[in-house]
Amino acid sequence: MRRFSGRLRSALIIGVQGIRARKTRTLLSIVSLFLGVLAVVVVQAGAETANKAALANIELMMGKDGTVQMWVPDDKHSIALTLDTLKGRTDAVGTLGTSAIIGEPGVNPINPGGGPLNQPMDYGPMGGGGQVYCDARGYCKELPPQQQAEQPPTGAAIELGLTGLTGDVRPFRPYQLVSGQWLDFTGPPSLAPRIVVNRAAAAGFAKYQIPAEMRLRGAIANPTPRIVGVVDDGQDRPLAYVRADELTNWVPTSTPGLYGGMEVLRTQDAYDVEQILKRRLLADGLTSDQFSSMLIQSKKEIEGQLKMFRLIFLGIAGLVLLIGVAGILNVGLATVGERVEEFALRRAVGTPRSLLAGIVLAETLLTGLFTATAAIGVASVCLKIVGRILGGREPILAHMEFPWQAGLAGIVAGLVAGLLGGLIPAIRAARIPIATVMRA
Repeated sequence: MRRFSGRLRSALIIGVQGIRARKTRTLLSIVSLFLGVLAVVVVQAGAETANKAALANIELMMGKDGTVQMWVPDDKHSIALTLDTLKGRTDAVGTLGTSAIIGEPGVNPINPGGGPLNQPMDYGPMGGGGQVYCDARGYCKELPPQQQAEQPPTGAAIELGLTGLTGDVRPFRPYQLVSGQWLDFTGPPSLAPRIVVNRAAAAGFAKYQIPAEMRLRGAIANPTPRIVGVVDDGQDRPLAYVRADELTNWVPTSTPGLYGGMEVLRTQDAYDVEQILKRRLLADGLTSDQFSSMLIQSKKEIEGQLKMFRLIFLGIAGLVLLIGVAGILNVGLATVGERVEEFALRRAVGTPRSLLAGIVLAETLLTGLFTATAAIGVASVCLKIVGRILGGREPILAHMEFPWQAGLAGIVAGLVAGLLGGLIPAIRAARIPIATVMRA
């Protein structure tokens, strides 16, 4: 073992000396290999970034992997029973969905139907027209002339989706707080609903002068909301979040079909919550086929979709890397041809063939390692620049760090390229006969 370690150390020392003696050829090898290693690093970094971005968006909309999702219909007393079952629970949270219009009373909102505020069409006097209707998904269509005449005038009001929460939903859907604070579920509910809006709604309130009056379908009166924070929920249409008990102060759950149903998110350990809730719903007259639950596996689905694209781009990067390997091979063969007498003399003084091969491999492996270091550095700087440029459009890029998987892939690619490019020259150097020294 000591003998092998000594040979390895000798090969590395002589290899470094060979690189220093032939700087120009080493530089040519690095240049020919650089694009191939950089392609591998960029593909791996892009795949990891895309994986995290896609997973983050799905987690914001669907929920984290391992979360159990249950749907409860709005029938009889189902909503009230669900709210009572989830009261005080931190391992399960329920969400109530409805819509609200914040702004002037008796007017059509700027975005009818709660669609995105950044649609290319304009809405009403604040943008010009008022000839379209947009649903909650943001799809817009032109209204018939008769319906246009029946529509109230467009005024300073924004329609948004309103989600009532029984507790903190962020352990299940990782909403990122942008400013202000999140909903406080401690203490009694307030008669003035505290709401947290998403980035799309916050941009609308910043652009337009909107009065602080909220209209809710089925409400006993128009409450005055208090915006306490802004979150990034991955949605491009205006949304807001409120405590469920503050929402039900104004919109009672006794009105059938008002909410349309309720979603329950729980941990896998909170199995008792689902069982208790199912028993209470069945006792209230619901049938078992009216509610169901499923395990969220977002990461598994995304990885399956991205695996194919990653393999395709890695194949392209591998072809570019082979071009670099050919460059190292050509330089290595030329170098061995010039050092025939040197290697023959080393053989004459007792240098083993394995050490001669190790010297050549050490040079190519070190060249590949240097190239990988340079490619990783360039890719890391480029990722930071892209993050600064596109961080405003894609928040996840603003805080994206260089993935260690890309750095590891670059090092492996550099070493493999050095091994493949130096293998044939190493074998040729080890086979040089001792008699060749007589040429000198």
